[in-house]
Amino acid sequence: MTIKTAYQQLLLALFELYNDREAANIADMVIEAITGFNKINRIVHPEITLNQVQKAILKQYSDELAQYKPVQYVLKKAWFFGLPFFVNESVLIPRPETEELVAWLLQEAKNIELPVSVLDIGCGSGCIPITIKHQRPDFNVIGVDISEKALSVAKQNAVTHQTNINFKTIDILNTYNWSLLDRYDFIISNPPYIGWLEKKSMAKQVVEFEPHEALFVPDNDPLLFYKTIAQFSKSHLNPNGLLFLEVNENMALETEKELQVLGYTTFLRKDLQGKNRMLQAKYNFLNENK
Repeated sequence: MTIKTAYQQLLLALFELYNDREAANIADMVIEAITGFNKINRIVHPEITLNQVQKAILKQYSDELAQYKPVQYVLKKAWFFGLPFFVNESVLIPRPETEELVAWLLQEAKNIELPVSVLDIGCGSGCIPITIKHQRPDFNVIGVDISEKALSVAKQNAVTHQTNINFKTIDILNTYNWSLLDRYDFIISNPPYIGWLEKKSMAKQVVEFEPHEALFVPDNDPLLFYKTIAQFSKSHLNPNGLLFLEVNENMALETEKELQVLGYTTFLRKDLQGKNRMLQAKYNFLNENK
């Protein structure tokens, strides 16, 4: 089987699951992962043949993809901020909008005097704290998550990228755990924000494979994590510290209003798709003395 034939067969199978563009992107990723040849190499050398091991891997990957398993979980790799991250079903797949949130924090942090401390709540794969530490090795970065399995993935990625990060197992919803954490200049989080009723309209690839505890919140309390993180941040942000949140576009305005009620000055930002997906908040400490 030539590399060209392998690509065409995989692409044909993927057309039944994805739109043309997604199918082509996934096929490119898979064939490159198996052979080491990128799209240009394959065009220049279409006659290259797959060996028996490569054929077996292609069969395995194709079978997994046919079950709607996301390609990132199939390949055990996702890219974030130009860095490769190991991922499995214990962690969410990093998204482009989260990259934008991290870029926003890094921009705001440019003129802050050292030392700078950053806390990521619900760190999952570690893509947020590792990226921040990779970009700013002089920052003190902490990542917390309720899932031991997720933290195991995060720690593996931290070693891969040679980033010294303090990871802790903490359930942020349990206020008794708050005393285990210090004050920080920046707190960032991409918390669960999808109501269970939305599950019916979500892609099979997400619902059946990504960790539900990192996705869903009770339908009767959709802002649970935002309210909790905002309350936590009131006592764990340094003066002039900033809170960065990824938000549900359908509840962005409600989230912003909730934080304002709790004493924050807020700024809502759209992502590159024009959706309200990012929120920056600064707590008004002076109001406590009024």
